[in-house]
Amino acid sequence: MAAPLAVALLSLLYFAGAAGSRRKRSCREMENRPNQTIYINNLNEKVKKTDLKKSLYAIFSQFGQILEIVALKNLKMRGQAFVVFKDISSATNALRSMQGFPFYEKPMRIQYCKSESDAVAKLKGTYVERPKRRDPPNKKAKKRAPAPVAVPAPVAMPAARAAVPQPAPVAPVAAMVPPPPVVVPEQPPNQILFLTSLPEETNEMMLQMLFNQFPGFKEVRLVPGRHDIAFVEFENEMQSTAAKNALQGFKITHSHAMKIAFAKK
Repeated sequence: MAAPLAVALLSLLYFAGAAGSRRKRSCREMENRPNQTIYINNLNEKVKKTDLKKSLYAIFSQFGQILEIVALKNLKMRGQAFVVFKDISSATNALRSMQGFPFYEKPMRIQYCKSESDAVAKLKGTYVERPKRRDPPNKKAKKRAPAPVAVPAPVAMPAARAAVPQPAPVAPVAAMVPPPPVVVPEQPPNQILFLTSLPEETNEMMLQMLFNQFPGFKEVRLVPGRHDIAFVEFENEMQSTAAKNALQGFKITHSHAMKIAFAKK
């Protein structure tokens, strides 16, 4: 399965435990009024939980600050997730923009959740902790606990005769200097696009998911040793131009806006 942020290029969490499951069911029962939490289903069940949560964060963080994301992999909640935003406008923009978006080859179905998330309640100062569910009492008589066994006191070790010499402090290693930003001169239109300002987690599957929505997509080519640049080829320059115009400046994260130019031939 592809690395999580892969999905981000196409555009942590509440409901834990039994109480969470009840809230999740309520989200699916009806169309609900706008709130900070969106409910998503029809997700690809083959994606690992950790990858799914990271991918959801990557793809939805462009709409605003995310407080939590929850994605359970039990049989009942497979293919479903919840994203909690800090404000309602972010959730609304995410719902409208990403409705039906092909996420790991399946269109997402999104709606508002009915209940207010615990994360939002904590932010407002209205959160009340729920009582924990108690197990039913055991009908059988409990066995008498065994008497505690006395543990002998530890024997003190004799002090060392001579102090062990301490190694000399090691000077800190200078931090690696990031590569300078890539300056791309404008090239005439052609069928190959040159991508820059990509995040460190970028991989081939990420870019394929982003660009294969456009007609004429052929392949993605990465540059060994460079995570921040890549090439995408289309069948002709008209198709590559359409993809370039549509995805120019696409915010992968708040600090990574993808830059697209025509490749030098």
